[in-house]
Amino acid sequence: MLRALNREVPDRLPISVHQWQKYHLDKYLDGIDELEAFRKFGLDAAIVYFEAVGQFWTPAPPGEGSFTHDWQEEVTVVKDDPDDRIIHHTIHTPEGTLTYKTRLRPITIWITEYLIKRPEDVDLIEKYMPVPKLNKRAVAAVYDRLGDDGIFRGFIWGDQAGCWQHACCLYGEEQMIYAAMDDPPWVHRLLEVLLQKKLRFIEESLDGARFDLIETGGGAGSSTVISPKMHEEFCTPYARRMHDALHAIGHKVTYHTCGGMMPLLDMIVANGCDASETLSCSEVGGDVRDISEVKRRIGEKVCLIGGFNQFQILERGTPEQVKAEVHRLFEEAGRGGGYICSTSDHFFEAPLDNIRAMAEAARDCVY
Repeated sequence: MLRALNREVPDRLPISVHQWQKYHLDKYLDGIDELEAFRKFGLDAAIVYFEAVGQFWTPAPPGEGSFTHDWQEEVTVVKDDPDDRIIHHTIHTPEGTLTYKTRLRPITIWITEYLIKRPEDVDLIEKYMPVPKLNKRAVAAVYDRLGDDGIFRGFIWGDQAGCWQHACCLYGEEQMIYAAMDDPPWVHRLLEVLLQKKLRFIEESLDGARFDLIETGGGAGSSTVISPKMHEEFCTPYARRMHDALHAIGHKVTYHTCGGMMPLLDMIVANGCDASETLSCSEVGGDVRDISEVKRRIGEKVCLIGGFNQFQILERGTPEQVKAEVHRLFEEAGRGGGYICSTSDHFFEAPLDNIRAMAEAARDCVY
């Protein structure tokens, strides 16, 4: 996998999945952890490090505040049903109160009310939103446990790693798009506020942290959400500054677009990332109809990660179809190295025989 990230030729096709979901581990694999699951099937591990540092998808226990005296988060569970949990969040600052709401079901969590209600709420975010620090000893312990079984992936602080994508979690995609057209200076101010906090996180938490790959970007920057022109103005320059900071401390970067990416290929290269994911086909919400075109256009400039249809093929196909798809992706994207075959995004109901077939097929795809 490390050779592929360096755009070199490995001994065989690296094969993995994107963020093994707890739902699948609990339902199909008796609750084992993701590293045990990778080892069980003979897949190449891509372990993602999650530490609760303020993201909406790692909610604090009821009544717990967050990180500083000036940013106290009050968490209220309105509905405590494990199959449909509703949580209200109230954040108290010295100059005002902010609120947001989330809803949690076994498969996912999402935002039902956004934090930013007024343009001036950015002032409170700039002054008081904390930037917590990672526990580097805990990071190192996971890295050591992983060993040579795969790569260890980390994130930039925030609800999403990219600045635009993070802003969409605070304000909503539609509202951000309207604001980008009606009040671009305000949008740039919000993005700059988030960028400075992310750069601080890079300096304080990621310098010296033992990761093989850091993920940035996010689906809200995909061309199925915003236009290429908007991506160029509101995503690329901020991503480039983060990537330059990460490279300065020795980290490799993968830029995540879980959606449309074909009109963005040149911008993905321009943002300075080392790898591009998720190469999603139209059946799973992307626009990569011909992965060989992606390989031809940017495969010599960045490593490619993803491309495997996790719904129609991994969840609903046969083992034979799974193997055929791995071989197809190897032929079209894997030649010459620089490619990690992986599910394009999350899966939830994949049969175990199909996961096993993925690993078996990759062992036949030798260079």
